[in-house]
Amino acid sequence: MDNSVNKKVLVIIQARMGSTRLPEKIFKDIVGKPMLWHMINRLKCSKKINDVVIAIPDSALNDKLESFVKELGVNCFRGDEDDVLSRYYGAAVKFQGDIIVRLTSDCPLIDPVVTDSTIEAHLNSESDYTYKGPRGNYPRGLDTEVFNLTVLKKIYHEATRLYEREHVTPYIYQHPELFEINVIQAVGKLKRPELRLTVDTEEDLLLVREIYRHLYQNNKIFYIEDIIDLLDLQPELISINAHIEQKSSGND
Repeated sequence: MDNSVNKKVLVIIQARMGSTRLPEKIFKDIVGKPMLWHMINRLKCSKKINDVVIAIPDSALNDKLESFVKELGVNCFRGDEDDVLSRYYGAAVKFQGDIIVRLTSDCPLIDPVVTDSTIEAHLNSESDYTYKGPRGNYPRGLDTEVFNLTVLKKIYHEATRLYEREHVTPYIYQHPELFEINVIQAVGKLKRPELRLTVDTEEDLLLVREIYRHLYQNNKIFYIEDIIDLLDLQPELISINAHIEQKSSGND
């Protein structure tokens, strides 16, 4: 059944200027536009998202980021730098989201179809938390987490560890006895967990720039199937960042 009637689907993208491995990466140029611009532009092709808000720290370092977000006409919420969970909860309450979609700003290849299908799976189930990403054997960089505002409120009040506050959702998947969790497994062509399509290092950025150079035309977006086809045809591209180990981060 479709439980989406009268429920606002709110995407909250956490972003900051001070990423440790690649500072100010959200402004890194990709075919003439900042990385964050591409991510937002791709999400505009979603059929399930009602609104987008960028949740950024309230430190002066991030004033430039707030100005940029507002210039794009996108909502912005500012909150605690390290307590990202409180930032999410504050943004969700202020912008009145019923269904919260958590994305991080290091995914300039986010696929709106994958995101939409995650939202739809959540709406059509009775899950508290629905996830598509590496744990479901998808390429890293498509990571999409969906949960209800009631769940966000619960973890906001109950999560106490620093790790749980910084990374937002660990309290959910570390307490399966409290939540109905739905990790969607990739099948067929999309089952490629070895592919690293997120941006955390210069090597990651180089690969993403190569992908855009090959596939981005006339402001039209391309999709994960196109990316996989390209990388299968030119496997040498995969080696650009194949050696990079994922750094767990709550803020990027």
